[in-house]
Order: sequence, then structure tokens, then C-alpha cells
Amino acid sequence: MLKTILSSLGMGGSEPPPPPAPPPVASGFAPYKNDAFNQIYNLLFCDDRDLFRGGRKLPEDGPWIVLADNPSVDALRAIAEDESQESRLRMLAYNRLREMGASVPTKKLLGVVVEVGLEHGLDVVAAYPDGRARYINQVEKMSVFETAPPEVAAKIPPLLAAAQQVVNQIGPWDKARRPPPQRGTIRLSFLVSDGLYFGQGPLEEFQQDPKAGPVIAATLALLNVIVDQATGKGEAAKP
Repeated sequence: MLKTILSSLGMGGSEPPPPPAPPPVASGFAPYKNDAFNQIYNLLFCDDRDLFRGGRKLPEDGPWIVLADNPSVDALRAIAEDESQESRLRMLAYNRLREMGASVPTKKLLGVVVEVGLEHGLDVVAAYPDGRARYINQVEKMSVFETAPPEVAAKIPPLLAAAQQVVNQIGPWDKARRPPPQRGTIRLSFLVSDGLYFGQGPLEEFQQDPKAGPVIAATLALLNVIVDQATGKGEAAKP
């Protein structure tokens, strides 16, 4: 069971009921005590360009045009459709295009974010088609892969493939992103050209779900190698 495996990695447990969902902050939600972790958490979803800008003066040409105040549709579309660009910049470009009322392709997957509410907080694994990956532990330890080592990189395409199967069967969420899931709940978020897709439910039920189960299994496979990279100890946990 996924909960047992998470526990064996120091990421699960029992005890008191979960705290209330964290309140929104100016840059999204704050599930962690360390605000630097909150910033990285919110950046995973590519839905706040001001957070990416971070108060800096950035060039308004090249890929950073996605953060400009008045980018052209053509410039945004060029970034969105350029598979050599960072996936999160492409997602920002698609978001801007939709905000401007421009047409976008449907169901083009640009990222997966898996959140699990655990005893001591929130565990998050994120992966993107450009090979980048992020992991934030409930006890506020983090792994960031800008260029993933081969063991990690090999686990990203199977996760994206499983996620694409879910995206093909559901539609986008038409409201604001919700607060992080509470303890015992898993949320699968899919960053897609035509919006945020997601599903959530009880951890153990979702593990058995025909759509969610393969995404969870692929996430666990990625998590295993991330933990191995971080600890350098022993074999990865087996599902």
C-alpha cells in the first residue's frame, strides 16, 4: 500500500487529526513553515506570473516575454509551442494566451503535480516534459532537479504517459486552484495547455482507481529514485 511505503520512507504515520487547510497568501498557499518552500510549492503550478517575476526587472524579449505586461499573441504562441523551452514557461505562455482569449490546443500535458497530505504535512512530487522534477517532503526537505540524473529522468516519461491517459478522459477545472489536500487525501494535478486538470480523493481508494492508480504507481517509482538520490542509501522501496 502506498501509505505503508511512504511511512517506510519517513513520510507517513498515524496520530492526531489534520490541521485546517492553510490560508491563501499573496503568492498562493502556505502549507510549509518556511516561506521559501511555499514559494517553490506555488511555482510548481505555473498559475502566478508575478511569483515567477519575483519583483525583478526581467528582459521583455526571448522566453521571458511570457512575464511581460503586454506580450503579443504571436510571441506567446511561439514560446508555448516551442518544445525546446522550459515546460513551466510554456505553461505560463498558454495561460496568458487563454487569458487574452486566444485559441490554444487542448489536452497538451506540460506537467504533473502529485500532493499527499500526511501526518506532519504535505508531500509533493512534480515532473515536467523537459525532464525537470521537484520533491518537497512533509518535514521540509527538498530535491530539485534542473537536469535530472539518468535514474530520475527515466521515471519521468512513464509518469507523464499515465497522466496523459487521465487527461484524455477528463476536462479542465474552471475555478481557482484549491488549497493543498489534508491528511489522508491525494491530489493529482495536471498542467495542460487548456487549463488545470485535477482529481483527488482518499489515498488508498485512489491507489485502486483504474485512472488514478497508474499515475500513483508511476509517481511512486519516481519518488523512489529521488529518495535514493537524496539519501544514497539502500534499495528503493518496492510497491
